[in-house]
Formats: sequence, C-alpha cells, structure tokens
Amino acid sequence: MSSTTASSAANNRRQKAAGSEAKPEPRANWRSFIRLIADTKPPRKLAATALGLSLVATAAGLVVPMATKQFIDGFSLSQLSAMHIVLLVLFFLLQAAGGAYSSYLLARIGQHVVASLRERLWRKLMALPVPYYDRHQTGETVSRMTSDTLVVRGLITDHLVGFITGIISAAGALVLLLLLDWRMTLILLVAIPLLAGIMVPLGIRMHRIAKATQDETAAFSGHLNNVVSEVRLVKASGAEGRELQEGMKGIRSLQKLGVREGAAGAMIGPAVSLTIMLMLVIIIGYGGVRVSSGAITAGDLVAFILYLMQIIMPLSQIAVFFTQFNKAMGATERINATLAEPEENFAAGRELKRAQLPISAEGVGFAYENGEPILQGMDFTLHPGQVTAIVGPSGGGKTTLFSLLERYYEPTEGSLLIGGEPIGSYSLASWRSRIGYVAQESPLMAGTIRENMTYGIERTPSEEELKEAARLAYADEFISELPEGYDTQVGERGIKLSGGQRQRIGIARALLRAPDLLLLDEATSALDSQSEIIVQQALGNLMEGRTTVVIAHRLSTVVDADQILFVEKGRITGRGTHEELLASHDLYREFATRQLRTAEQQSLVAEDTENQSRL
Repeated sequence: MSSTTASSAANNRRQKAAGSEAKPEPRANWRSFIRLIADTKPPRKLAATALGLSLVATAAGLVVPMATKQFIDGFSLSQLSAMHIVLLVLFFLLQAAGGAYSSYLLARIGQHVVASLRERLWRKLMALPVPYYDRHQTGETVSRMTSDTLVVRGLITDHLVGFITGIISAAGALVLLLLLDWRMTLILLVAIPLLAGIMVPLGIRMHRIAKATQDETAAFSGHLNNVVSEVRLVKASGAEGRELQEGMKGIRSLQKLGVREGAAGAMIGPAVSLTIMLMLVIIIGYGGVRVSSGAITAGDLVAFILYLMQIIMPLSQIAVFFTQFNKAMGATERINATLAEPEENFAAGRELKRAQLPISAEGVGFAYENGEPILQGMDFTLHPGQVTAIVGPSGGGKTTLFSLLERYYEPTEGSLLIGGEPIGSYSLASWRSRIGYVAQESPLMAGTIRENMTYGIERTPSEEELKEAARLAYADEFISELPEGYDTQVGERGIKLSGGQRQRIGIARALLRAPDLLLLDEATSALDSQSEIIVQQALGNLMEGRTTVVIAHRLSTVVDADQILFVEKGRITGRGTHEELLASHDLYREFATRQLRTAEQQSLVAEDTENQSRL
C-alpha cells in the first residue's frame, strides 16, 4: 500500500501498535461449509418441497427410457395409440415443470441462506471491538461482506441446484442400469475412479488458487478504498502516477490468478468429456455384442444408452459444482475467521444510571499485545462537573487514555473506577451512552444534517430540541441559510460542509445525547481563528455542568481548566492548575511560552491584515 494515503498510513500505525498479526484462520473443509450454511437455518419446508419435486421430475425422466424400450422391442403402428403419446408427453411435461419449480425453490433457499449469512456478518461487524479494526483494513472487511458472500451465493444459487438434481437423477438411472444389465453397469463404474483421479488433484489446485484470489481481492479492495477515500490528498500530493502503479500491480496480480484459475478449469471440461466418450464407446461396442448374442434386446441397449446420458449430463454438473465448491472454500475460511473473532458484550453488567461521580485511575497501564507499554502507572481523578486538560508531546498516550475511557481497550495494569466501582462492572451500552465525544475533525455519516445530529440517539428528539441543540452549538445560523435546512445532504464524510460546520454539528449531536462525561479531542485545533471562536463558545455551552476531559494543543483551551495533567511517554509528570504548572514544570512552561509566542504572531498577522484592508 502506498504511503501517500493518510488512511493507509494511519492503518499501518495501528497495526504496528497492535504488535500482533491476525490470528491464524481456521482451515475450511466441507464440514465447516455445511455448518456455516446450517447456521443460517434454511427453510425446511421449502427444501422438502424442492426435494420432492426433484424426485418427481427425476422419476418422470426415468420413465421415458423404459417407454422407449417397450416401443422399440414391440414396434408396430397398430400398437401405437393416442394414450401412449399422451402419457409420453405428460411425462416430459412433468419432468420439465417439476425440474423448473424445484430449481426456483432451491434458488429461493439459496438467497435466504446468503441473506442470513450477510446478516450474521453484519451483526458480527457491529459487535467486533476496536482492536479487530486496528488489525484489518477497511477494504478487507468490506470484501468479507461482498465478494466472499457473493462466491457462496453463486455456489448455492447457480450450482447447488444442478448438483442435487444431478445426484438424484444419476442415482435413479444407476439403479435401473443395474436392473437392465449389471455386467455393462460394472464396466460403467470403472470410469468413476478414473474421473476421480483427475478431478481430485484439480479440485485441490482450484482451492489454493481460489484462496489466493480471495486474499488478493481483499488487499486490492483495501487499496482502492484507501485511495478513493483520500483522493484529495492523492491529487494534492501529485501522487496519481504512484497510486496508478500500485493499483496496476493489484490488477495484474488478480489477472494472473484468474488465468491460473482458467487453466485449471479448462482441464476439467476435456477430462470429463474424454471419460464420457470412452464410456460411450465401450458401452456401445460391448452392448452391440450383447444384442448380437441375444443376451439383451435392441430396446434394452437403447434404454441403457438413454439412462447413461442421464448419468453423463448430471456428472458434468457435479464436476462443475465441486470446482465451484473448492473456490467457495477460500471464502468460507475468511467468513469463518471473521465469525470466530471475539466480540463485545454490550449487555453484560449493571446499568449505569448516571456518571456524575468521581472517575479515577489507579496505577493504570496499557500495552498492545506484544508491544511496548503505552501508558504506565497513571493515577488521577476526574471530579464531577470539572474540566481536566491533558497536555504533552505527541505520542505520549493521550488518545490511548481516551480509548480506555471509552472502553475500546481494557487496561493491562491497574483499574479505572467510577464512584469506587470498576467501570467494567457496568454494561458497555449504558457506559457509552453516558459519554459524549467530539473529535478534532468531527466525523459525519453520509445523510442529512438531521440524521447526523440524531445519530446514535435511541429516542427521537422533537423539532424544538433539535433547534435548541443547534442554537447552543451555534449551528442554527448556517443551517437556516441552507436551502433544505436540516434536511440538507452533507455528502460522504460531511465533505459538503466546512470544518467548523462539521464541528458544530458534532457538538449539537453531543448536546442531544446529554452525556455526563465529555471527551474533547482538541475540537478546535484544525480550525481557523473565526471558526475557533464560534466553536469555543459552542463547547462552553456543551461543557457546562459536565465532567470534561480535553486533549489540548492550544493554551487557550487549558488556562481555565480545573486541573491539568502533563503526560510524557505514558506517564503523568505534572499535575495542577495553569499557574501551578507554570511555576513547577519546565516542559509545561516551555509549552505555554511557545503557545503564547505563536498567539502573538497570529495576532500581529491579523492586525496587519486588518490595517491593509483599511488602506
């Protein structure tokens, strides 16, 4: 993956921080595939009806060669009646109608299975913890829901029907062949090991190619997702050529795997055809000798050949099914690996009615699996209704601390408490419902402003609540100026709104959520001075009366905080008010001095700009 895309780089950092590769995927076989399908609970009545119709259609088809035998052995125009013709036509129609309707029912079952499988995957993806998404690229995860389930659907809806009807038809025809002439049938059975000797190695090869194709498809989807989502960065960096080369590598790799798959598939058809032709030649030759000796009649030989065709045609369907089945094994491995991942339990624990209690950390430490410690021995208390600012150099663990408060991860040492009780003793759903989070670049979902303001809120806020939240977030002015107001589409990731507007929508969402604990990841650091002033006023309304934790990069954010925690390399090296840290902490003093100098320079630039505009 090219380093030019910001999301790709961020993903690589998360994977490196996680310190561990993805868990080995469970090996897929036919048992795991059947178990996967059985877990979707396909409709039994439909399956029984489809199977019954397939049996009827097969039985009708098996009658035709016998009728043909009687006709040939006792051929006479005087014996040919309208009833014979009607019965023969009736059997043909019964075979066609039964086969068509059973195929339709099996296709419905296939669609049900795939829909249920996608529902299971979607539920799983919603319940998977953040560490899973740290280890897996977005495109790879999307590929599980789309490409892999598409392969399974193709197997069920396009090939399973032919496989089931082929098995029934071949079994019935084989029984009648044994009744007609068991000697010729034994010769026919010799071809089965021959065909298996060809098909099994090809099937193993197809499975390997299919798995490699699924892996490469997931990787290519990940690259495509990263580039398209950060296309502005690509163009601003002039990296179109580089990303074009990276994409071409994936396309050519998929092409090579497709050619290998086509080569393996091309060998299956001729192998089956050669075996079939060999059987026909032997049966016709040996059957002719048996007719000449009087052991069987000409009608018997014709019926035998017709029944043989009823085995040969399904045989090709069965061969295609196993080819596709081996392709589906690669998809099954990936799907089973996702479904086997541990998930969050949102309901376990007591319900947290309110979070207006002291929140404390006692010796909290955290390290990603097999990684260096990120946080070490952290002790602090967040007092109800007060503001705590967290400052310090980048990479010190400030954002990780937020992740622990959100319970995306669990501390590897020590504990987080609320009111003296471990936060883990409360249900995840009730804990997170008491938290409001506003990020540096408040993320929005594709949809309307109204949908984004109420996103994740279980109740339906009234129009008055919506407008009041927008007013307190200083978002009502720009919303009222939009042609469609609250029903304005914000575009993918809110791209149709400015950074300040997105922040104010995020603040309005937090206001509607009415949280007890507020986490602010320096919500104004990426804004211009005018937008910053407005957003700061909105944040003031949001923070009122709430326990607030702020990751701060600007001095204006921390000077009025009730307490400041200075974090370096995962440890708290200073705590106190702004004045206390100025007097006692060298690094904080340097941080404050640098911020003051920057603020003065910005003020001078603004003053010069204003003077020039007057002139």
